[in-house]
Amino acid sequence: MKHSLAQEEQLLLLETLEKRFNKFTNRHPQISWNEVADKLRDNPQKLWSLHQMEKSAGEPDIVIIDPETKVYAYVDCAEESPKGRRSLCFDQKALNDRKENKPVGSALEEAKKMGTELLSEEQYRQLQMFGEFDLKTSSWIQTPEAIRKLGGALFCDRRYNRVFTYHNGAISYYAARGFRTILFL
Repeated sequence: MKHSLAQEEQLLLLETLEKRFNKFTNRHPQISWNEVADKLRDNPQKLWSLHQMEKSAGEPDIVIIDPETKVYAYVDCAEESPKGRRSLCFDQKALNDRKENKPVGSALEEAKKMGTELLSEEQYRQLQMFGEFDLKTSSWIQTPEAIRKLGGALFCDRRYNRVFTYHNGAISYYAARGFRTILFL
């Protein structure tokens, strides 16, 4: 399914992203906004995904850059796990397996609908180099298949000036646990 934004929505989103880009230059010191804006204008599907990240309170910004390939990655940089993406179990299988008190959805499926991916543990740790995120919340992350087959899933948070990776049943969900995503340009 092809998703796109109206011209006015594109302009408003680009303005929001540019303000955030300029406010947090430490996250991307090697690139200019014009480079990013050109890539975004050339890819309306990515703009749509960024709009989904933004409207669910993710506050996306560029934090991962491969200087050789010029592949940039937008990551949710909201201080806490995005408000519009909490109280979800890990994936569709977990949602189907839950017998009572089902949440409204799952982190993995919601990320897919947005055209994004959950952060890996490594990407989550990279994000933490640019600030202190998830001091009161936690975020589901990509989970190895071996753990998922046993019914578990991984999540991370930051406590005591340290990033922790934990496990939980994939069917669990909490008001303070959401998910962060990544979008490659």
